[in-house]
Formats: sequence, C-alpha cells, structure tokens
Amino acid sequence: MEIHSSAFASNGIIPRQYTCEGTDLSPPLRWQDIPAGTQSLVLIVEDPDAPDPDAPQRIWVHWVVYDIPPSVQDLPAGVRKLPPGSREGINDWQRTGYGGPCPPIGRHRYFFRLYALDTVLPDLQHPDKDRLQAAMGGHVLAEAALMGRYAKGDR
Repeated sequence: MEIHSSAFASNGIIPRQYTCEGTDLSPPLRWQDIPAGTQSLVLIVEDPDAPDPDAPQRIWVHWVVYDIPPSVQDLPAGVRKLPPGSREGINDWQRTGYGGPCPPIGRHRYFFRLYALDTVLPDLQHPDKDRLQAAMGGHVLAEAALMGRYAKGDR
C-alpha cells in the first residue's frame, strides 16, 4: 500500500498553503495498492517533533479520519466534505478537521499515515488518536506513510 501527494514529494517541503502560514488547506492525497479484504481506511496526520525537533516532547496530532471506504482512492486539496461513511476524530487543537503544520521552532516532520483495516469501526463519537488506535487494535492489514517537512518561512 502506498500514499502520495501531488503537492510535495516524500521527505519534501510541504507548500505553505497547506500550513498555518498559508490557507491551512489539507494537501491532496492519493493512495494505491489497498490490500484485499480491506473494509475501511484510517488517516492520521501527526508531528513527532513537537514542540522543538531538537528536544521533542510529544506527538502533535493534526488530523484524524476513519471509516474511509476502501473504494475511495484520494482526498482532494482542501477537502471540506469527506467521502460518505467517513468519520472524523479530534486533533490536538481539540477540534475535527485538518490543522496544518504550524511549528513554533525548527523544521518539523509531518507523517500522513494510512491504515487499511479488516473492519468498519463503530461510531466512536469524535475519538482522539489514542482512542482510535485502541479501536483499530488487531484490525490493521497494512500501513503506508508519507512524510513531509516544514519550518516557518518555508515556501
């Protein structure tokens, strides 16, 4: 399974428009090679370098989406309406939706992790990442990750 973005290459700089310094839109994402038996997909976007990449203290969660139908192959830039059946969890700003890179210091890494599950999860009532991952336990068929980087002032 693979996940890509037409906005930035793996390990590349995330364009400003997809960050808090720009319009804070979610980048376009596309995936392929979903394994047979997949019943739903989960997308988690996180920054493991918070607050300072030289002294990280926590993983900051930027976006949580689950129960994406396996027939869906992409999410467009700035997606406002998720595919039918998809549900959102709570990010570390305590809200649903995408929150783009907004590092306070240094160049951070941002991981867009896609999981293929052998089940459709129940409505978890806007879970945070930890609750979602607990519900995913024992159901992950495959995982793919796309990593981008961003520091304030990057273009």
